[in-house]
Amino acid sequence: MRMRRAWIIGLLALTAALCGCTKQQEEPEDTLLYEDEIEDSDDYIVVGFAQVGSESDWRLANTQSFRDTFREDNGYYLLFEDGQQKQENQIKAIRNFILQEVDYIILDPIVETGWDAVLQEAKAAGIPVILSDRLVVVEDESLYTCWVGSDFEEEGRIAGRWLRDYLEDQGRGSDEIRIVTLQGTLGSSAQIGRTEGFDEILAAQGNWNMLERMSGDFTLTKGREVMEYFLNTYEDIDVVVCENDNMAFGAIEAIQDAGKTCGPDGDMILISFDAAKSAFEAMQRGELNMDVECNPLLGPMVEEIIQKLERGEDVDRVQYVEEKCFDAFMDLEGILESRTY
Repeated sequence: MRMRRAWIIGLLALTAALCGCTKQQEEPEDTLLYEDEIEDSDDYIVVGFAQVGSESDWRLANTQSFRDTFREDNGYYLLFEDGQQKQENQIKAIRNFILQEVDYIILDPIVETGWDAVLQEAKAAGIPVILSDRLVVVEDESLYTCWVGSDFEEEGRIAGRWLRDYLEDQGRGSDEIRIVTLQGTLGSSAQIGRTEGFDEILAAQGNWNMLERMSGDFTLTKGREVMEYFLNTYEDIDVVVCENDNMAFGAIEAIQDAGKTCGPDGDMILISFDAAKSAFEAMQRGELNMDVECNPLLGPMVEEIIQKLERGEDVDRVQYVEEKCFDAFMDLEGILESRTY
């Protein structure tokens, strides 16, 4: 299916007008298409992308990856909707995409549950849905075509194994280790996977004591608030696990304001996830011990899937992106030279 030029213009204009009533962060400038800018729209693939929000450096890099990939000069119209971290906004966006008869829907779900009805509507309309970054839990898995993203459980295991080995190298392998965790948005795939993966390693370490976990909702501000609570509640904290970089930055601020330190030479070991450029800079400053990469550059992988579907080819239901982990003892400057996010 391809939209006729007038159909695209009319519906996008209506959508833009409706969305104007609500503040949209990081909205692309080319959401509204004008007639003199469009030629032969039947030749373009129209993609609707329901993004979680713009809550972190990782999310901004992820959004930019899709914008860079699904460009007009690459044969696409990208309709972007910022869900502002609310599931109801994403559901509304998907229904708008269905009304506009887009060719494909990309969904990065804020939480795993509550999608059955709207995905059934997309299926009934014959629109393939590709999940990006996070997963959904639905009764009928045929409601989406495939998923592309990170192995969040493995990320959690990587962090746990690194901590175990690091403590052994420091001669603290048998010491009591008091840990707190700043969790991401509760119910999100990243939060669930990273928590469960780390727990696998935690369960095998009889001397590790998880003092408390609390959600910082993947944001710097809430991460700082949660860390302030931990510092006021627990006298001794050995390890702080932050389930994304922005919460780690908030935790660093709270720790420093409390007159304490974190990092390789600090009072606390600080572990994070995402490995954005700003996290490398924190490692260089000695504030962060290690970071497990969560690759945000998913746009090209999703485009490859769409091209296969356009050719009538089968695609793998689950596709993991390549990722690594980094710590403060690596050649961070050399790594940063070739890093794009």
